[in-house]
Amino acid sequence: MSGQYWFPSMSVGEIVDAFSGWGISVSHEQVLRPSADFVLGIYSACLQQVTSITQESLSEPVQAALATLDSPDMYAQALAHNFLLFHLQRFARAAKIMDFSAKDLSFPDAERTRSVFSAFINLVKFSEQCESFITGLREKSASVAEERNKITSELVASEEKIRAVKEKLAQDEPKCEILRSENEEITAYLLSCKERQMAMLEIIKTLKQEKASIVKRKESANTEAEQINEQISRTRSRIVQSPERIKRSIVTMGNAATEDKKTVAMHEAKIRDLQTRIAALMDIELNVRSCVEQLQVIEKEMMSLDASKKSLADFRDQLTEKKGEVNELMLKRGRVNKQLSNAQEKLERAQRHAEDKRLASQQTIERLQQEYEEMSVERRDNDKQVEEMRAQADEIERKMTEHLKRNEAELNLLLTEYWKLRDETEVYMETLASGLGMPVRST
Repeated sequence: MSGQYWFPSMSVGEIVDAFSGWGISVSHEQVLRPSADFVLGIYSACLQQVTSITQESLSEPVQAALATLDSPDMYAQALAHNFLLFHLQRFARAAKIMDFSAKDLSFPDAERTRSVFSAFINLVKFSEQCESFITGLREKSASVAEERNKITSELVASEEKIRAVKEKLAQDEPKCEILRSENEEITAYLLSCKERQMAMLEIIKTLKQEKASIVKRKESANTEAEQINEQISRTRSRIVQSPERIKRSIVTMGNAATEDKKTVAMHEAKIRDLQTRIAALMDIELNVRSCVEQLQVIEKEMMSLDASKKSLADFRDQLTEKKGEVNELMLKRGRVNKQLSNAQEKLERAQRHAEDKRLASQQTIERLQQEYEEMSVERRDNDKQVEEMRAQADEIERKMTEHLKRNEAELNLLLTEYWKLRDETEVYMETLASGLGMPVRST
């Protein structure tokens, strides 16, 4: 059931105490004879203790799944049961119960239920011990999920913008084609107008030169006429008036004047023609200006099109960058999951090591307990011997005290006799010395 993983099998009392510590009321009878409702409630409580997932929190995804079905009432209970079973199986796999199934919910067996309870309690206690680490992982996971949702929303917005730009480009493409064709036509027309303008300018230049030459000729003719008039006036003053000559001169001058009038009329006609051509050239110039303005408008539209293309390229670059960031986040998530699995493996090894230490400590405690009991027996024997020795020592001490008292009395008696004998000896020596006439040295 648990593969190569080992977790302590708890007794019924330990299971009841563990659940009572979490505020879950469980009796020995319920653990020994589990029912489907009882195990479902206990399993759900363990799941909520670690993952905060409850049957109420699963109602929203259940309703969302039922909304896609034709007969939601028919599948509501089964779907809710399957959702809860899915999360319980994940929880059981985390607790190293790999074969957890719906049978454990519907037809619970007492021994297997006790084993599952032991595994679940072991996992819950482990999660409580590693609460800070798990909280940190949850916060990191929440931040990564939030960042992923943010990037996803940004990606959707970018795709929406790109789609809008593509639609706008698709809508503007016929206009662009029309504008391109019009631009080509206007360019060709402008080139032809330019050629015509150059030809007209050449003609105008030629006509201006002709006009200047005619004006010069007119001025020279006027000058000659004035000179002739002066000569005529001078000649009239010198010559005799001749009617015939005057008539001929008048006829000649009339013919010359007629010729001059014809010439002037011809020049005026040329001037009017030139003015007409100049007006036509002015119209052409206005048309050219309007064409230039249209070309400027087309150029602005083309610049706007280039800006749109550049914006589209920027959006594509941003999309590529966001995809890279998403891939990087997925890699980070993979690394975090790998770190989590490594941490779980380390934790499992630490648990195994702690369990081995616990067993070794328990064996050591049992050995020390046995040695302590042996030492207690030896200490009781030693206490008896010590009491006996203490009694003997007290007896010896009492005897020594009595012996010392007797010795002190005898010593005092001897000292008394000694001083008495000494006094008598000194008296005797003084008496003897005085009798013999010898000097006596006092001691």
